[in-house]
Amino acid sequence: MSNQTSYIGRFAPSPTGPLHAGSLVAAMASYLDAKANHGRWLLRMEDVDEARTTAGAAESILADLDTLGMHWDGEVVFQSQRTGLYEAAFDRLGRLAYPCGCTRREIVDSRICVAADGAAVYPGTCRDGLPVGKPARAYRLRVPDPGHIDELIIFDDRWLGRMQQHLAIEVGDFVLKRADGFWAYQLAVVVDDADQGITHVVRGADLLDSTARQIYLQRQLKLATPHYLHVPVITNADGEKLSKQNGAQAIDIKQPLLALSKAAWFLGLDIGQVDSVSAFWPLATTAWANLEMTRQS
Repeated sequence: MSNQTSYIGRFAPSPTGPLHAGSLVAAMASYLDAKANHGRWLLRMEDVDEARTTAGAAESILADLDTLGMHWDGEVVFQSQRTGLYEAAFDRLGRLAYPCGCTRREIVDSRICVAADGAAVYPGTCRDGLPVGKPARAYRLRVPDPGHIDELIIFDDRWLGRMQQHLAIEVGDFVLKRADGFWAYQLAVVVDDADQGITHVVRGADLLDSTARQIYLQRQLKLATPHYLHVPVITNADGEKLSKQNGAQAIDIKQPLLALSKAAWFLGLDIGQVDSVSAFWPLATTAWANLEMTRQS
């Protein structure tokens, strides 16, 4: 377990729809890890992509978490109100950030490689300057060349163990600011975690592929790197991550204890019979702490 006085965790949902079973698992894991370590649990709405934000979704998520007995510390942070911080971080990157005029189709057609998350690896078309006649669409971060000492990112995941990723051949130069003008997830989350003093990131394994990029970006901005833990994600009948995009249904908030029990079961927590939400959390916190000790042994 971590230093009990220094733990700061967070849950950072995207308000594109209601809380569903998959997002509840991530919320529960981050909440329990904070409680088991006697730390703080912050809440951040990742609404930097304002085009995908659904009206009323943030309020719905907050109400559901409250009903489920998951109470956050401090004020809720909204990424849409923090664009000045992202701009300042972008400026600090200097020449590492460069304009890119490539469309998604052009990148896919290059077929240099496909990343673990299914995205096409950027071929580096614009890293030495925009081709003649091609306007800037997005801005990318230059990663080290293959074989460079900083190109291989290695980190220890508290759930999955030792992980590594070659940035140049598995990701390529990645986007910091998108063609639609919104700041990219990678930059926003790194800036926010640092600004909020996050020491431990607990989230779904669907975001594991982003971790090496975020660590590299932290290093370029001279920011601290949190401890990471990626929990399994719930999938649908087709093996796809359960998400709002593929029709994940909102949890039945009228039966909060049932929703909590299902999420705990998925995480492998032995809770036993519980008759109330208030009784659930102390048992779940102990079960999480025991699971953590088992993983460490």
